[in-house]
Amino acid sequence: MMELIFEYSPLGMFVLLLILLFLGVPIAFSLAFTGVIFALIMWGYDSTALFTSGAWNIMNNYTLIAIPLFIFMSILLEKSNIIADLFDSVYKWSGPLRGGLAITVIIVGAIVGAISGVVAAGVIGLGLIALPQMMRYKYDEKLSLGSIMAGGTLGQLIPPSLNMVVYGAMTGVSVSSLFAGGLSAGIILISFFIIYILFVAYKKPNSAPALAKEDRASMNEKMKSTKSVILPLILIILVLGSIFTGISTPTEGAGVGVIGTILIGIFTQRLNWEKIKNSMFESGKMTGMVAWILIGAATFSAVFSGVGGNQLVSQLASQAPGGKWGVLIFAIAFIILLGMFLETMALIMLAAPIITPVIVEAGFDPLWWGVLFMLVLQMAFLTPPFGFAIFYLKSAVGEKVKIGRLYNATIPFILIQLIAIIIIILLPFTVTWLPNLISP
Repeated sequence: MMELIFEYSPLGMFVLLLILLFLGVPIAFSLAFTGVIFALIMWGYDSTALFTSGAWNIMNNYTLIAIPLFIFMSILLEKSNIIADLFDSVYKWSGPLRGGLAITVIIVGAIVGAISGVVAAGVIGLGLIALPQMMRYKYDEKLSLGSIMAGGTLGQLIPPSLNMVVYGAMTGVSVSSLFAGGLSAGIILISFFIIYILFVAYKKPNSAPALAKEDRASMNEKMKSTKSVILPLILIILVLGSIFTGISTPTEGAGVGVIGTILIGIFTQRLNWEKIKNSMFESGKMTGMVAWILIGAATFSAVFSGVGGNQLVSQLASQAPGGKWGVLIFAIAFIILLGMFLETMALIMLAAPIITPVIVEAGFDPLWWGVLFMLVLQMAFLTPPFGFAIFYLKSAVGEKVKIGRLYNATIPFILIQLIAIIIIILLPFTVTWLPNLISP
């Protein structure tokens, strides 16, 4: 009987996890509860050491110190209204262009991603700032919502990315190299998004009209608004430059970002002690949430591995038709499937240790696969039923937009991401040239 239970335990763990998620149990506690229950069934009370050691290992991972620092940086930026300044500046320059507001959303989403690496900040910030403007100028709702969700999720790829920090910590792939590869992939995706927006805008002019002449900014207004983005751009160069050149580790780079953000806020008189104190409190809460997700995922992953789940997935991948390409397709499908239900950080903790060794064994470059993994994960932010970008934007727009319309708006951008994935698979150098240039 126990042999039968052991054989079907990996499947049973996923079934129980999905049941808990559909019941509304938070992801961190769903993962931990599933791991604990199956460990107790299989190994009894002696298995409790597994949970404490897993939590201890997560909390003592030096690379993960970057997470609270980047979160703190993101909240400070929100308190400083820098996202609003960025949107205002880019939109004044792009106003005369059809689809200019939607293109502004994509560009600002990328810049916000490069400053903070937190997807929620990008999607919610753009939803509150950009959507009213797009509706005012009678932009197509589907294009508006889709561009906000797609632009806001660029923080997943554009470094510094919290998920890349976690992936690097789990797999041993250099976080700095992942950042460089993510920048290359991000530029490809930004280009595709902008091409799509221009195509829609010029095919259906009424769906994304240019601003009326009387609403366009003068050259003086454009130059004045540009001044507000100079300091944030300097901050990006400081953070990424220090990481790419090897002057600092990603964790130290995050510290540079926090100090730089505080200095910018003080210099522009947008931060005071009260805002800094509130930001520390909010970042502590968010970091606690992330930490529980990591601990829950570590518990689930350890038990899943102990009951033979890793071997089962490896066996299924090796039996996929088509040799190493079959293994790759299986791995991508595996991540997409998990991405429909799991929060991305939990997904990394579960899937990366399982699937990455299989991919490397099949002969693929671990850095290239890491960037591809991140690109697939970004798609998971938009993929129903639990695409987190959808729910972030829903929280920003409230009852004004039905959830079904948000789901519908993601479809074109999911297809664009699939095209980008195919290109990166066929042309690996598109994401490896920059990491190789920086660290030959």
